[in-house]
Amino acid sequence: MINKKMKYRVIFVHGMFGWGENEGINKFIPYWGATTGSIIEYLLRNSVECYSASVGPMSSAWDQACELYAQLTGTTVDYGEYHSRKFAHKRFGRTYEKSLFDNWNEDNRIHLIGHSFGGNSIRMLAHLLKYGAPEEVRLSGDNVSPLFLGGQDNLIQSITTICSPLNGTDAYETANRYKLIYPLKFLALNYANIFSRTRLQGNLVDFHLEQFGVNDTPNFEDKKKFVESFRAMNKNNDNIQYDMSEKGAEIINTRVDIVPSIYYFSYSYNSVEKDWKGNLTPENIDFRFLKSTSKLMLRNDRKIGKDTIGNDGLVDVTSAMYPKDEPFKHYNGNEKPESGVWNVMPTRKGDHGTPIGLFADTEETHKFYDELMSILSSIE
Repeated sequence: MINKKMKYRVIFVHGMFGWGENEGINKFIPYWGATTGSIIEYLLRNSVECYSASVGPMSSAWDQACELYAQLTGTTVDYGEYHSRKFAHKRFGRTYEKSLFDNWNEDNRIHLIGHSFGGNSIRMLAHLLKYGAPEEVRLSGDNVSPLFLGGQDNLIQSITTICSPLNGTDAYETANRYKLIYPLKFLALNYANIFSRTRLQGNLVDFHLEQFGVNDTPNFEDKKKFVESFRAMNKNNDNIQYDMSEKGAEIINTRVDIVPSIYYFSYSYNSVEKDWKGNLTPENIDFRFLKSTSKLMLRNDRKIGKDTIGNDGLVDVTSAMYPKDEPFKHYNGNEKPESGVWNVMPTRKGDHGTPIGLFADTEETHKFYDELMSILSSIE
């Protein structure tokens, strides 16, 4: 149970191919909680006001940050004039008539929690709120989104990343070594383009890809032809796949700066242990599919001579700890967390899906979030 009532709201942001609480699929299997039951409902029963946002599951960290901002403010998604020109997609997306909750201000800050790639996107949002985007201001002038003006570093109390590829993921580099990137990207783009043209778009799943014309902007009929939208995304680096590569993550980390007033926490999970022969092998696996991907990542590490700590089946442990160019300290729970520095939590046993309850133990999953909420409440 949580030690005391939370003062600030908690916003959860999903990872790649994930979904929010308002998508139809969440009724069948909640992203946050999965097979252990909805974490959102569990926390609500324990007096934690929380929400599960929905952003583009294949979109870049920049695009996701813009979408999250629009949901939090009840406004139209503005990807920025400079950004949209650079990546040849529409500047404006859908309009949110109502915000996730009322009165988001310095007296009503938020805790942001991101799983997997969601961690990269909430970092981007925090950066833009504090430091803005000068190139957007120069190009758009008075017509610029408030998100890009900066100076709003008093809206976020904390950022928590869970299994996030903060420095990219070895899974991408492994897939690239085995020449799997193109076929996987081809399948993903076809998946999005096909399903977004059915009744499932917006009812079961939501791709949030109207900027590329993959799906209609809600209340409009403006999607492009299949081949045209497929090509627009295929030739573009403004997507989650590129941002998860080491090169893409380096670009994000070069741009994104830590915000001194925000408390940063990171959780990494490790599925790897030494077997009786002393060989590294994935043992702490709840989702059996990730045993194969973990093995491939370990094999790739050996090929390139990397002295690995381990991985969760999709993200290597060291990448999930902290961005390479930002300050950090290892947090053991006996001291008060610091703001403006990554409080790196002890690595836990499990795979990439364990912290969101995928084939995990219900009691352990609830315990994890109880402990996290207690930490967050202590810094309010």
